[in-house]
Amino acid sequence: MTPWFGEDRVLSALAAALSTSPADQVEISATSRVAHHTRFAGDRIHQAQSIIECQIMVRAVVGTGSARVAVNGLDQVRRAVVRAGELAKARDGVVGTGRPYDVADDTVVPDHAGLWYEASEHWDVGTRSRQAGAIMDEARMAGGSVNGTLHTAVTELAVVTTRGTRCHASATEAGFTMTVRCGDASSYMGDLGRDASTLDIERRALEAIGSTSNVREIVPVPDGVHDVVFGGLAAGELIGFVPDFGFTAPAYRAGIGLVAQRPGEQIAPESVTIADDARSAIGLAFPFDFEASPKQRVDLVLNGRVGATVSDRASAYESGGVSTGHASIGREQSPEPACANLVMTEGTQSEEELIGGVERGLYVQRLWYNRLVDVETGTVVGTSRDACFLIEDGQRTKGLAGGRFNESVIGALGRIDGIGGQRVSQAIPNIWNSCISAPAIRVRGFRFGTRTRDEESS
Repeated sequence: MTPWFGEDRVLSALAAALSTSPADQVEISATSRVAHHTRFAGDRIHQAQSIIECQIMVRAVVGTGSARVAVNGLDQVRRAVVRAGELAKARDGVVGTGRPYDVADDTVVPDHAGLWYEASEHWDVGTRSRQAGAIMDEARMAGGSVNGTLHTAVTELAVVTTRGTRCHASATEAGFTMTVRCGDASSYMGDLGRDASTLDIERRALEAIGSTSNVREIVPVPDGVHDVVFGGLAAGELIGFVPDFGFTAPAYRAGIGLVAQRPGEQIAPESVTIADDARSAIGLAFPFDFEASPKQRVDLVLNGRVGATVSDRASAYESGGVSTGHASIGREQSPEPACANLVMTEGTQSEEELIGGVERGLYVQRLWYNRLVDVETGTVVGTSRDACFLIEDGQRTKGLAGGRFNESVIGALGRIDGIGGQRVSQAIPNIWNSCISAPAIRVRGFRFGTRTRDEESS
């Protein structure tokens, strides 16, 4: 549980490579993640695995030309710096080349509070293996089976620039996912964070096993509009689409989405606040982004009203502002600002209290294969999966098979009338060091199945 590069080694190597570049501006970021996984299924641990990922990204600017080069080892950085400078020089003055940007800021002095936890550092393979064995035993005694993963990781980011910035931070990470099966019924649990001691794995595993082993009947999801209680993971899947509805600086400049078209509008109850908060105590806190800009809290939805946008240096330059610290470079994607620690404020109710407020409806634990189909309306399509139940007279009754939905998340936010008091976190695909943390929510009038012609035309 030590960073792959280490602060002194990586900063020295990046600074030495930087000094060889003739470019006008250069910034180098280096990321690493060393993760240790204990995978289990049925009655055995079938895969103990360590995964090491590292990437070094060089951005060079010459005149009006800019270019990026990525490599995966410190021994390749000098060559990458030279190559990025050559590519940037070739683009200097070329029509269509983006302008350089240099938004002034001070050197980041990272606040390491909330980044490193001994509980995660000490959650070793022996401890994880014993926990996995106990969970498999409990599932077997209940007449079912369980498979899943327990993991720890160390994440690291270093940034060196010709602006004089030298910064480095590393952080622990711990998480789990598991699927319990009893006959046709299934349940899925997961959580993620910096501190392994907050995961409460055994208790949550027993809850998943108990809820699944009690299911005696699985029925199709009734086609229609329902009052739905979404568990924290399912709620997080829905909330994860909110940044796509116009909460980035480029979308705002293009006139797309809620911030540009409906600024300050009340779109949800006052109890609903959704923010990107990299200094939150929940999720995966980190003090700065790939461009060494300090991460700021940005309220996307504040007390139910449309809030602000996230930005990186390029989009801040275009608007004359300052980056909010949300620079992101996903695999096979162009650089763009992105939310990396999306957090929905919790409420005060338990899941059972949320369910108790539904006369007839659905409980949905997990959503998957979710896709955004319309940015303007916020419409998303997807499927329910695992531990879904029919709710009758405030009680979970029959188990439900997976069902398709086609619904506006923006509209669903406006129909929230209950928020749970416990949040769970899950990773955001393709965004470095990122997650969504959300509580359970109760939404009135959520459509599952095929819409009628009247609904389509209204």
